Parts: sequence; C-alpha cells; structure tokens
Amino acid sequence: MRHLKNCAQQGLCIYYMVLLDFAAGFGIPGQLMKQMDVKSENKPLPHPRTKRSWVWNQFFVLEEYRGTDPLYVGKLHSDMDEGDGSIKYILNGEGAGTMFTIDDTTGDIHAIQPLDREERAQYTLKAQALDRRTSNPMEPESQFIIKIQDINDNEPKFLDGPYTASVPEMSPVGTSIIQVSATDADDPTYGSSARVVYSILQGQPYFSVDSKTGIIRTALTNMDREAREYYEVIIQAKDMGGQQGGLAGTSTVNITLSDVNDNPPRFPQKHYQMNVLESAPINSTVGRVLAMDQDEGINAEMKYTIIDGDGPDMFNVTTDATYQVGVITIKKPLDFESKNSYTLKIEGSNPHIEVRFFNLGPFRDTTTVHITVEDVDEPPVFESSHYFVDVSENVDIGTTIQIVAAKDPDAKNNSVRYSIDRNSDPGRYFYVDITTGALMTARPLDREELAWHNITILAMEMNNPAQIGSVPVMIKVLDVNDNAPVFTKFYETFMCENAKAGQLIQTLSAIDQDDPQEGQHISYSLPPEGANNPNFTLRDNQDNTAWILTRKSGFKQSEQSTFHIPILVVDNGRPTLSSTGTLTIQVCSCDEDGDIMSCSAEPYTLPISLSRGALIAILACIFVLLVLVLLILSMRRHRKQPYTIDEEDNVHENIVRYDDEGGGEEDTEAFDIAALWNPREVHVGKSRQDMQPEIESLSRYVPQTCMVDNNVHSYMLAKLFEADTDICAPPFDSLQTYMFEGEGSVAQSLSSLQSLSTDSDQSYDYLTDWGPRFKKLAEMYGTKDSNSSL
Repeated sequence: MRHLKNCAQQGLCIYYMVLLDFAAGFGIPGQLMKQMDVKSENKPLPHPRTKRSWVWNQFFVLEEYRGTDPLYVGKLHSDMDEGDGSIKYILNGEGAGTMFTIDDTTGDIHAIQPLDREERAQYTLKAQALDRRTSNPMEPESQFIIKIQDINDNEPKFLDGPYTASVPEMSPVGTSIIQVSATDADDPTYGSSARVVYSILQGQPYFSVDSKTGIIRTALTNMDREAREYYEVIIQAKDMGGQQGGLAGTSTVNITLSDVNDNPPRFPQKHYQMNVLESAPINSTVGRVLAMDQDEGINAEMKYTIIDGDGPDMFNVTTDATYQVGVITIKKPLDFESKNSYTLKIEGSNPHIEVRFFNLGPFRDTTTVHITVEDVDEPPVFESSHYFVDVSENVDIGTTIQIVAAKDPDAKNNSVRYSIDRNSDPGRYFYVDITTGALMTARPLDREELAWHNITILAMEMNNPAQIGSVPVMIKVLDVNDNAPVFTKFYETFMCENAKAGQLIQTLSAIDQDDPQEGQHISYSLPPEGANNPNFTLRDNQDNTAWILTRKSGFKQSEQSTFHIPILVVDNGRPTLSSTGTLTIQVCSCDEDGDIMSCSAEPYTLPISLSRGALIAILACIFVLLVLVLLILSMRRHRKQPYTIDEEDNVHENIVRYDDEGGGEEDTEAFDIAALWNPREVHVGKSRQDMQPEIESLSRYVPQTCMVDNNVHSYMLAKLFEADTDICAPPFDSLQTYMFEGEGSVAQSLSSLQSLSTDSDQSYDYLTDWGPRFKKLAEMYGTKDSNSSL
C-alpha cells in the first residue's frame, strides 16, 4: 500500500484497505497489521503482482441504524494520497449519493439513510481516485460491495392463518390435526433471528403443538363432541429459538370435533299404548316409536326390529329414514273376536358402529308396545291412514291446520260427525269441526312446552254412534322466536378495590329456549343509558358469552361499595328479542395477594371540604328551618296567651319565698300572681265542666262567697276554689307553693314592707314602686297583718 505501482491493475490497493478496515472491524490486532505493512514496504517484489480473486472487497454494515450522525461504513485510500488534499475520491453505483456518501478528501464512506436488509441485502458501488486539479484518474475505477448485516427486526408471521381443522371426537392422544407454518423475514443464515419455535397459548390441555414442526396434536382422550364441539386454539411462533428477547407472532386455529358413533340410542318411553281397529287394512300404520341418539348424521341412523312378543306375525316395524322413527304397521288382518290385544318388544339400534367403542356398551335399546284391537262394525273410514301436520307455534286461535275426511263404508253411507279423542289431547289444544272435519287450534301452542302433538280424530256415524273410525294426526309445532334470551343465573360477583384497568370481572352467559335453524347466537351489550359507564365495559366474545372488564384502575369501597350493571341480551331470531339482566358487583377490600378481606361498606364520613354550591345549599336549608321554628314558636305563643285578662288589670307581682330571716327580694325565685288572681274573672257559683278539682277536701268546705281575711291560708283556699269553679279559666292547672308560717311564727314578721333599716342601699318602698294597683289589692283583701308573707 505504500507503493501504488506495485498494486494490481484492478485496484488492489483499495481492496487492501478494505481488508485493513475489515480486519480492524473484526478485532485483528493492530501490531500484526503493522508487521504486514512493514513486510510489504521492506521486502522488494521481484515480479509484478498478478490479479488474485480477493474476497476482502466487501463492507459490512448493520441495518436499522437510527443514530443522529451518519453511519461510518469504511475508508478508501490510495497510496498516492499524501494527505495534502490533492486526491479526490468519488463514489458511483447503487445508492451512491442517496444512501451512501464519501468524503472526497479522506475517502470515508458513510450511510446517510436507514438501511433495511429485508428491502435490499447489498449494494454494488464503484470508487475512483482523481487528481483534484486535473480531474484525471489516479487509479482505475474499483468495484466493491456493501452488505447489510441482519438484525432481528421482523417477527414471525403466519401467512396462511387463521386455520380451520377438524379431528374425530374421542381420538387418542397425539392424533395429528394440522400443521401451521410461520415465516420470518430476517436472514436465516445469520444468527438465530429467523429460527422459529412454536408454542400454544390457548387450547391447553386439549391440544399440543410441536415446537419445531408446528404440527398440532390432541393432548386429551375422551374429547366428547356432544359436550363441546368447537375449540379456538392460539399458536405462537417466536424467533431467536424461543429465547428471551425474541419476537413473536400468533395465529388462530379453529378446531371442530367431528362426530363418531359413541352414543347408544335411548327410548324416552319404555312403554307405549296404541289402539287399532280390527278393520284397519294391511300395511296401515298403528303408531310410531322413537329412539333418541345424541350423535348426528350417519351415526344417528336407526334400525327398528321386533325381537319379542306375541304379535310379530301380525305386525311389522319399519324405519322412517326421514324422521328416524319406527313405524308399526299391520302385517295380517285383525280379528277382535279372535284376539284383542298384542304385545311387541321393539329394539332400536345403530347400524353403523365403530369397533373401538364396543366397550361403551350395547348400541341398542328396547321398548314395549301394547296394542289394543278395537271392535268395529263397519265404522267410517278416513281418506288417509294418518296425517302429518306442521304448524307454527304463533298461529292464531281458530286457525284451520288440516281438514280430515271420513266416510261410512256401508251402503247406507250415513253422515259422519268428527271429534277428538280427548285422551290423546288432554290439554285441549285442538278442536275439530263436527261436520266438516276442519282441525283447528283451540289454545295457544308453545313449542318449548310441547313440540309434538299426537292426537287421534274420531269419525262417528250419525245413526249408529257405535260406528267410530279414527285416524292419528301427528302435529309438529314449528319454532318461532318468542322467547327472549335470559341469564343462566343471577350474577353477583366481587372485585378488589385495587382492580386494574382491563381486568376481567365476570363471564356472562345466557340461554334462549327457542331453537333457530341457523343455531343459537346471543349477543351482549350495554344499554344506551349505560353505554358510557366510566367504571366498566363489556366485551362480546361472539360465542354466546361476554366479559365484563374494568375500564379504570382503583375503586373505593367508601365511595361506592356496590355497582349494578344492566346488560342487554339479544338473540338472532326474526324478529330479534332482548332482555335486560343485571350484574351486581361488590367492591371489597383485599390483601396484597388479592384475597378478599371485607366487602362491607365503611362508615360514611363527610368530606373535609365542600364546594361553594354545597355550602350555599346547606345554609339555605338552615335558614328555612330557622324560619319554620320561629313561625311555630310564634303560633304557640299566641295560643297560650290568656284570653280573659285586660291590659289594665294584668298585674304581675312577685311572691318571694323566705326560708330564713333576711334576704327579702334578693331571693331569685319569682312567681306570677296573675296565675292566682284575676279580679275581673271571679264568677262565684260556676263550676267547670272540663275538669274536676284534684283537692276536693278544700273546695268542699270553702263557702260560695269567700271572705278573705288576713290569713293567707284562707286566701289560698279561696283562690283554689275559684280556679276549680271558673268555667272561663284556661283548661290547665297551676300548682303554687306558699311557705305560710301562721300567726304564731317565732320568726315574727319576715316582710320587708315595714322595714325602716337605713344601713342598706336597697330600697323597700314597694308601695311607691307598685303604684295604685298594689294599693287596690291591699284594700280589697285587707293586707294589714305584719306577719303576712305577701
């Protein structure tokens, strides 16, 4: 590299520099490179070097670089470059100028755009060194390649998904079902970016997947189609060999269990009772028996045979392939006088049985049929031996569903009257016109209650009621969508206060008693008024179930401990029917492990701070209550005011109780004397009608005209008598206490009326203060005794 003239004609100098850069990028020690350079400088070359097929003509750069600075790719250098800037490097080819640039002075190559190996794995470019002054080539044009090294930036994808597959039910473990395949756009020759490992995310423990091949197999035995027919399996493909940090993609595999004959037939009735007229023709139908089989298709096909009884020679049983029922017919003419009853033991069995299910028991069942032969004397004969009628369950009452016709085979050809054997129609669902034979509905029909009606219509001769003909009518009630779907149970669930957003709270399921031909499909949604529920949301799983999920994180039991979520359930009938169920959610406090501790609401506490509007509302309520209280008190005060006291005679005095000497009016116990005396309302000789005096001993001995003397005791008795006999006084009593000491009191006078003490600042001039009303009172009652307590 020191001497350009020793380089090959095709630009081996540039290749050599590429080798140096490549070696430096892969960690070749610099000392070794110096030794190589020294040897090339000191050792003379005896012969010109010939062109060799070097492989070091490539640059390598990682894809998806997202740095802010251009990505350094490599360096081109000519031996003629002395570092003075006289050499100009130029770059041509794929991506030159758009994806890659070169520093024309230093020869450094940079990537200026993000590179994607999946779009382009390599670029072929040409480099040339020119004289900057003359633009003449200093070396021949050299070609090199920039290869894009892969990183793991593409996840595996299932290009053929979602997948659909089926497997027979009851298949052994390991039965291969389907193989899925995922592709990874990363480089399969570099690292493990494209090495895919398969795993199953949903579908265990029923199915398994081979981690390398992607083959899905059964993982359980006894998978019963009658219990569950459809499975949704989710398969994951992860690159990097499934190691941590690898990218993953998923796909859905819908697996259906196909039916096998693993269920024996069963008769819902172990005994049948049938009647047949002795005049019934050969090959006419006596009745039908049905064995139910949970399988479907060919596995549900039935074969009926008579295996025992006393009537195999007289009767035959055949299989109706359309309805899979056993039809009992007459093989020979019947004679009531010879034999009037027969017993048949009929077996129903599956003609197609798989050998591996023999251990499940016999695929057959038996029932007993009792046939009674009825005596006839040329009864009327119906035009048809039996009738099949299809009628919708929502048919109107009185609708004609079939017309039956019978005639008398006798020469007289008597008129026939029709009726229904009420033993065959105990519910009285049908009615037949007595003259025309028009069979009509008499009651509403309900397929969910009774899907088949096997009735017998009778035809009787008018002139001979004993001549009766009959015909069986099998009526199939067709389904209409008349039942709204409802929840399978009452849903009440519990959740923790620390529930996260998107957490599954409850799985809902509903049932519909109807049986639409296209199968049941129930959808779930929140009603319009609850569609914007801030706490919960609903996800319809499209498999007749729904999930209730939390919409937010965190709930407070103290704020709301119970949520009632209305759920709208709609079927797929025509017209659609719906119902609304309620999911009750209890908010509970839980521990750190999510175990429920308590679901009872905490005592409610008032918030510390209230808004301005709330404070105004509270103050307004308090103000209204105060106004109401004031009005009530005012009304009560007006009612309690005495109606007999004039303003000028309303004298309020104080009677002071003295328990010891002195004190006088300093005592604080006061008494309203108006309650004892009202001079204008003294009515002698009147008695009250609303009450009786409590102290009869006082009123009995007080004269009608009271002469009040100085004795306060007499005064009290007089006032009590007046109160008892006053019909104008208010209807309530007032008990007053007077501490009267009598005339011989050792305390002498306790009155302060005559006190002339001057050593006190208190004024005892009561006569002057009370004015003329007190003087009038004293003159009336002669209050002159110094020992009086007044």
